[in-house]
Amino acid sequence: MTEKSAATQRATGSTTLKAEEVMQQPVIAATPRASLRDVATQLIVNEISGMPVADVDGRVVGVITEADIIRALNEGKRLENLTASSVMTGPPITVDAETNLADVMKRLEEHRIVRVPVTSQNKLVGIIARRDVIRVVLEPEFIAFGE
Repeated sequence: MTEKSAATQRATGSTTLKAEEVMQQPVIAATPRASLRDVATQLIVNEISGMPVADVDGRVVGVITEADIIRALNEGKRLENLTASSVMTGPPITVDAETNLADVMKRLEEHRIVRVPVTSQNKLVGIIARRDVIRVVLEPEFIAFGE
């Protein structure tokens, strides 16, 4: 088997996984009322580039990213005077926990998004970023020793 076909086989086999098997938990979400300054702080502290915005019942109402924050700053707005709902992108693109990985990848690519919230019964349960997808299709080639 050639190297290319082995990689293709790994990627194809991994697409039978469901979103719930790939998603990251717990997922940090902002409420619509959260100050944009607090959202920015959470992005920095947690080393993430975006997060869902959800109502207290867990329903995803939007997504907020570093790009949204930069846009607000470029418009001369003060972060403490804005809320997540005032700058978030919505309606959000989401996937159900039962969605297969192939469909998750299509959704990420078609909508040109970095992350997609995962829901179950319309409630936020996790998040999948592009790097999560890439991680599951890779075969480990590096090993850490001496730990």
